[in-house]
Amino acid sequence: MPKKNKLSLSVQYPDPRLQESVPRPQLRRWVQAALLAPAELTIRFVDADEGRALNRDYRGKDYATNVLTFAYSEDQEEKEQDSGITQADIILCTDVLQREAEEQGKTLVEHAAHLVVHGVLHAQGYDHEDDEEAIEMESLEIEILDNLGWPNPYADR
Repeated sequence: MPKKNKLSLSVQYPDPRLQESVPRPQLRRWVQAALLAPAELTIRFVDADEGRALNRDYRGKDYATNVLTFAYSEDQEEKEQDSGITQADIILCTDVLQREAEEQGKTLVEHAAHLVVHGVLHAQGYDHEDDEEAIEMESLEIEILDNLGWPNPYADR
């Protein structure tokens, strides 16, 4: 069994619609599967209004998106960076998550698992800005989700 990285996880449901179907223990399992180093993370489920405001204010894009990751580790003082702890907030927009799951013919929980893994990888420095980065990140997502028992989220593209 692979070694589990230390995880401090806070889960917030200001939009409570997914609190029962995506509970904290399940989120913890998904996050832990995607961790490559110790982490202090917050996962926050928001509605479209909050998701849109965050995306607009921090990324300059005036629409709600499925997942936003705010990684803080690279902004910490050198002393804290030496600890190797990933620190981030991962914001999931319930409205977008529900719509995309329906459009993609996936269950809500299946799509939530993918977006959590995706957000955790972003928190650890993975990105998909160019083709090479996208292939690396998507391959890792597919492997992690497979280990969790979920299908390839990119199979039907």
